[in-house]
Amino acid sequence: MNWQQPKLGEFGFAGDDHVVPFDVDQLDVRGRAVQVGQMLDQILTRHNYPDAVSRLLAEVIALTVMLGSSLKFDGKFITQTRSDGPVDLLVADFATPGSVRAYARYDEDRLKAAIEAGEDSPEELLGKGVLALTIDQGAHMKRYQGIVQLDGSSLEDVARTYFRQSEQIPTEVRLGVARMQVPGENGVVESWRAGGLLLQFLPSSTERMRMRDLPGGDGDPEDHGDGHPDDDAWQEAIALLNTVQDDELLDPSVGTERLLYRLFHEHGVRVYDGVDIIDQCSCSHEKVKSILEGFSAEEIQESTEDGQIRVNCEFCSKLYLFDPKDFPQK
Repeated sequence: MNWQQPKLGEFGFAGDDHVVPFDVDQLDVRGRAVQVGQMLDQILTRHNYPDAVSRLLAEVIALTVMLGSSLKFDGKFITQTRSDGPVDLLVADFATPGSVRAYARYDEDRLKAAIEAGEDSPEELLGKGVLALTIDQGAHMKRYQGIVQLDGSSLEDVARTYFRQSEQIPTEVRLGVARMQVPGENGVVESWRAGGLLLQFLPSSTERMRMRDLPGGDGDPEDHGDGHPDDDAWQEAIALLNTVQDDELLDPSVGTERLLYRLFHEHGVRVYDGVDIIDQCSCSHEKVKSILEGFSAEEIQESTEDGQIRVNCEFCSKLYLFDPKDFPQK
């Protein structure tokens, strides 16, 4: 066997569409990192959304795969926004072990007006509403859902708020999205990419576990407004994360492991086997038919056009055709 131990500083690369778990023991920090390329580009290209909508959905997808890939059981992790902005709905669905699907809904006229008025930041396009994070453990298990307000903050800030309020875990999130030009056989082509880093502070030492409660927690008499414990290790981890540029999150030549090494090598970052993620919808002819079988005769009639029932999956845009005669009259 021609096998050699890697030299110091050398390591393999997970590449695109692969979530990488890691921890830094010296800082009591753990996290997940991801670069999504082909999987993301396939989803966004299929839907052909305006760029502003695609960027929002790409952020939601990157966040969802980092959170959903931490599930230790067969199930789903769903991120969904509902708001009053031009982009009033974003949904990303992660099914274990690594299937991803997503879609967005927007008002074309309101979106165009917002862009022309220069009111096209992600926060402005979303508007006010809620972000729901749902863990679905299956048909016979109770769902867990956490809800946080969309109040004009970025998705990064909303995610931090969720963990502070629902999980009481100090958490930092970085997300980056770009439509990059990639050389191809027929010239330069544009391709969507996104990257993300999620960092959490989970102290195991007695001294760190005794620090004051998080703002808003049961043991904290006042909200100090910083959202982070007064601990040097966590503050150092945040400072290191803040040095990351968006292009580093996205750059395929940097790679997830190399980026983690740049950030935390002085503290001994440890990387674990990750999860491959793919663009895969869970819809099927049988599932759609079972839904139609629950329709009344009137609903079947209203759904029929030119002698057929046509159903488009909102996630993958696949078209299903049915004969109304296949459904008994009720």
